[in-house]
This record gives sequence, C-alpha cells and structure tokens, in this order.
Amino acid sequence: MKTEQPILITSILATGEEGATIPKNAMVNFNGALLGNAAKQFGVCNADTLVGEQMPVTVAGIVLIRTDAAISKGSQLMCSDDGRVRPWETGGELIGYALDASIGADELIRILLN
Repeated sequence: MKTEQPILITSILATGEEGATIPKNAMVNFNGALLGNAAKQFGVCNADTLVGEQMPVTVAGIVLIRTDAAISKGSQLMCSDDGRVRPWETGGELIGYALDASIGADELIRILLN
C-alpha cells in the first residue's frame, strides 16, 4: 500500500470550467486550476473538488499523484498538461522526485514535492 506523508495542507479556490471537478491526486497551480506544462506548481489536490469550492492542497511532503508516462524510481518529474506527472525535460518546471516506478500512464506513484 502506498502512503502519503503530507507536511503542509492548505486550501485554495478551485478554478476552471464551470461544473468541472479538480480530481484528487492532480497537480494544481497557484490559480487553483490543473497544472500545465510550463506553470509553477502550488501542490497536489487532496480531494475531488468542484470548481468554485475551496480545495485542500498538499504543498509540502510526499504525495500520491497520477502518471502520464512510464517513470523510473528516483527520476526528476514535471507536470503534463492535465495535472499528471511525467519525466522531467530540459526547460520544464521540476516539481519533484519519483519514490516509485510506473510502467505507464494513469498509475498512482509517490513523489517527494520539490
């Protein structure tokens, strides 16, 4: 069983398309929306949250997050355009380090937030 060790959880207003939900375990930005490739991360959504509600966000610690590609344990990570993680590429925003490996997309892994 993979576990999280949040150090700091805070809240932010969830933003995006009206009626949409920010999913648990997705990376979000400082505006409360799903994080895209080039944006600076705020943290990881801690519960499914409707747009317009206050969203709990883990901003420090070890979190569970969904993958967008195969990931090696210990690798540097960046965010995809949908709040999931993939291996870091030059020019991308480093968001953390993989504590688990994945063989493909849509797996939950633990990461140490940067």
